[in-house]
Amino acid sequence: MSASASFALVLASTSRYRRELLARLALPFETVAPDVDETPRAGEAPRELALRLALEKAQAVAQTMADCKPQAIVIGSDQVADLHGQPLGKPGTHERAAAQLARMSGQTVLFHTAVAVVQASRGFAQSSLATVTVRFRTLDAATIERYLLAEQPYDCAGSAKSEGLGIALLQAIESDDPTALIGLPLIRTAQLLRAAGLTLP
Repeated sequence: MSASASFALVLASTSRYRRELLARLALPFETVAPDVDETPRAGEAPRELALRLALEKAQAVAQTMADCKPQAIVIGSDQVADLHGQPLGKPGTHERAAAQLARMSGQTVLFHTAVAVVQASRGFAQSSLATVTVRFRTLDAATIERYLLAEQPYDCAGSAKSEGLGIALLQAIESDDPTALIGLPLIRTAQLLRAAGLTLP
């Protein structure tokens, strides 16, 4: 099976970071916002939260497209920052971002980025997880403030953009899927798309 007009490839996300990353695979796709409650369940580990939400996002969009595009192949993704077992979400505000970075100063943080691919018409649903280990430098309040004013990463889990100025806050990054930290692990995404029957360039 090849990527043809007979079915659609859909990214279940409105994230510009994921959209820009998926575009690197040179496959035509559209984006649809998933209607999913992202509230963690009681006692849910960060990695399990990321995997659950990625799959739920893909399934939700596949369901909404069942009538108009039943053959759609849908990609869902989610990222959860994990500080000693506690999930860190998107800060949303300057104050919360400053508090997150202060907590992560000098610490090792795991960024769990999950991706799921669903094609409901034939019951295909697979998921994968890329975990990135990030070691933060020791950050004083002035450094945190300068960074946040310069980059305003309030829509990023962990309050730092490693693809931008946020790299200066870090001591080390360890990953086997280089784009996972930005928001979509493309090596794993490509593997799942091939498993779903798509031919990648």
